[in-house]
Amino acid sequence: MKINANGIDIEVEDTHPGDTTGRPVVLLIMGLGMQLIAWPPAMVQAIADAGFRVVRFDNRDIGLSQHFDHLGSPSLLWEGLKFRLGWRIRPPYSLQDMAADALGVLDALQVPKAHVVGASMGGMIAQRLAVLAPSRVLSLASIMSSSGARGLPEASPAVTRVLLGRPAGKGMQAAVDHAVKLFKAIGSPGFPTAEAELREKMMAAAKRSFHPQGVLRQIVAVAADSARAAALAQVTAPTLVLHGSADPLVPMACGQDTARRIPGARFESIEGMGHDLPPGVVERLLAFLIPHFRAHG
Repeated sequence: MKINANGIDIEVEDTHPGDTTGRPVVLLIMGLGMQLIAWPPAMVQAIADAGFRVVRFDNRDIGLSQHFDHLGSPSLLWEGLKFRLGWRIRPPYSLQDMAADALGVLDALQVPKAHVVGASMGGMIAQRLAVLAPSRVLSLASIMSSSGARGLPEASPAVTRVLLGRPAGKGMQAAVDHAVKLFKAIGSPGFPTAEAELREKMMAAAKRSFHPQGVLRQIVAVAADSARAAALAQVTAPTLVLHGSADPLVPMACGQDTARRIPGARFESIEGMGHDLPPGVVERLLAFLIPHFRAHG
């Protein structure tokens, strides 16, 4: 369903729309360029079966939420150079804006408080939300994410080559081929996903919404958020940081740094997990997440 949140149109899926029973809400925030359907259905169902109302949404500029093409297409080469040199980056919009979108979703659904869970860039947005509106966050869970601090380990060279590479051709099929190549590079070595299954998921996402320009603007928003690391000291929500030991895109040290910066945060590593959410990883994440929600409800 489409709602108006923070003054823009946001696509939302809610397991218990209009619930009046007081069922605790879990807000799921997905990562860079990923739509709400990237949250595995089995994960959503398991959280709902545990007694929670699960709310997912497409971040701005991706999926079925409002796009921002009028803000132009940034040059990743130029913005990357500014990042390396420590120059100020002026993004079309910020992660703070995206956190305000998430808060707007809670407002539109009349949800006073929620357990907030973010994956990758979604973890960064979740961190920002916990700083922006501490009274609205029952608990925080940051998955395969980072504090954004300078000097943290970066993606492996092999992953960087794929990440910065271009699709072999134009159009949706070439984009799907490139996405499959990327997810094979960043996937969990301990929980491998068959290429046919990857391709099916990437094609389903592309058919739902194909909007590569939005991804570029989101990348610049991530790069520009250099002050988040210091701001994490302000987080008061009970925090769980989950990270894969084999993450080649956002190395585990990034998650450890996030936990170190948030007062009282708990860090847990998952052996063999990369930068994706295959069934084996989901099972292990849920073993931490559901008790975390229950402990802080």
